[in-house]
Amino acid sequence: MEQGEASSSPVAEEKGREEEEDDFGYRLFPDRNKKPQSFLVRSLFTFHNRCQLMLRMTLETNPYAQLLLEAMKQSGCTVFNDRHFSCENCDGCVSGGFDSATSQIVLCQNNIRHQSHMNRVVTHELIHAFDHCRAHVDWFKNVKHLACSEIRAANLSGDCTLMNEIARFKFGLKGHHQTCVRDRAIRSILAVRKVSKETAEKAVDEVFDACFNDLEPFGRIPHSKTDAKRAYRDFQNRDRYNANL
Repeated sequence: MEQGEASSSPVAEEKGREEEEDDFGYRLFPDRNKKPQSFLVRSLFTFHNRCQLMLRMTLETNPYAQLLLEAMKQSGCTVFNDRHFSCENCDGCVSGGFDSATSQIVLCQNNIRHQSHMNRVVTHELIHAFDHCRAHVDWFKNVKHLACSEIRAANLSGDCTLMNEIARFKFGLKGHHQTCVRDRAIRSILAVRKVSKETAEKAVDEVFDACFNDLEPFGRIPHSKTDAKRAYRDFQNRDRYNANL
């Protein structure tokens, strides 16, 4: 599982950790191994209803998500709400994840409590899905591949906007965005892989420049919803231009 926002680093550094059997983060998403509940049963749970409503709002109105959905469609990976999104209960430290084995985005209905949070989580996980669609990503065996996608997700999803960082009581000036992206990528790796902090840091640092500067499909770092709207408009115009060549 490729994990979206972790509220705290759940990994302790201990000797021999990398030799332990890795569950690839599935422990954080216990509903993945349960038999799906019927629609009637799920409809009785407020968390599930709220999650579905917020997801629909994100997909219909959020420019980050709309651009990514359009880009995936053009890449041959059309996303369907009922097939590729699943609202589930998760461990308390995560908000979402991308299950590459099933090509599903898991949204943690017990941890996502407001619309802006849903917007960020869906965008973050759609970036993983986009990377899964366009590239041969070895999620399970190559930690550098995971690191690259986590860098891109932190950089392009709005995770590290100034307002979000202020809400986390983190302040900085020059280079703070890059620092935030690096830190969140490392934390995401530690949440879903049984590796040492040094291993996670090394993987992120080795691919950081290339992956930080890979801005597809936005073409820019969308620091705000206004930026994302401009990026979406430019993406649509680019496709119209290419169609007329």
